[in-house]
Amino acid sequence: MTLQEFKKYGIERLKTKSPSPQLDLEVLLQYILNCDRTYLLLHSKDPLPQEKEAWLQEAIQKRMTGLPVAYITGHKEFYGYDFLVSPAVLIPKPDTEILVERALDLIIEKMEARPNQLLTICDMCTGSGCIGLSVMKSLIELYKIPLGQLPKITLIDISEQALEITQQNIEHLALPREFFRVVRSNLFEQFSLTGGWTFDLILTNPPYIPHSLVDQLLQDGRNEPRLALDGDVSLTGDPAYTEEGQKADDGLEIIRNLIPQAKEHLSPKGQILMETGEYNAKAAACIAQDHGFKTKIHTDLEGQLRLVEMY
Repeated sequence: MTLQEFKKYGIERLKTKSPSPQLDLEVLLQYILNCDRTYLLLHSKDPLPQEKEAWLQEAIQKRMTGLPVAYITGHKEFYGYDFLVSPAVLIPKPDTEILVERALDLIIEKMEARPNQLLTICDMCTGSGCIGLSVMKSLIELYKIPLGQLPKITLIDISEQALEITQQNIEHLALPREFFRVVRSNLFEQFSLTGGWTFDLILTNPPYIPHSLVDQLLQDGRNEPRLALDGDVSLTGDPAYTEEGQKADDGLEIIRNLIPQAKEHLSPKGQILMETGEYNAKAAACIAQDHGFKTKIHTDLEGQLRLVEMY
């Protein structure tokens, strides 16, 4: 079977199960053949090696169950960088790239204002590490910041499995290990116990999906971790309840706990950048204002409310 024939065959199989069968098939082919889209076009008449076909058949079967292509290949591009992913972490989304862009703007501003002071940054609920590691990679490669002026970045998550992926991505991206601290903590719990840790900038993409919507998101077999989605969980890990005794269902319980904790760990003139849902960004900003912050809401690539800046 040629590449073109297999591509046609694969697309037909995925048509009823995937909203993007052609893209899925091309990504799988590029991964297993270690090539780009141009190669597929120029070599469409080439025979597909049997061992590659066997892997692709299995990959198609997995995709037909709803498993995302990124979990099948173990890779996902984010902010132009290749990240390792597994079902232990959320798959990085393009909407989150505006958080990285705004973070870089603020970091450069702070570095110019305080050229003799090294910045400290926190990536809370880090997951794959895509936010904090993209920031560091960009500072090194795009902004050409000397090693002696790079900030220290603390990467925090409650999930040990997620932090294993974070550690792997530090190595995968060939980043200098000495600029990172990787910490398992339930929000800032470990830091409250030890004290003394403050940050000039806190970046976070916390769980913010309303509890009632999580099952709908997961019913297609996407297999993303519920822990990283459900925003209506208490600090003990149990379902959160409102003052009226009803189950919380606005996706904001973790954010309600995170904002005051983050405030305690901000340096003077420190700022917070928090991703939210388009449906609860304004409510998240109100929570921040209740804790004394001024806020600004930024929109994502599709014009949806997405990023709450607190200062």
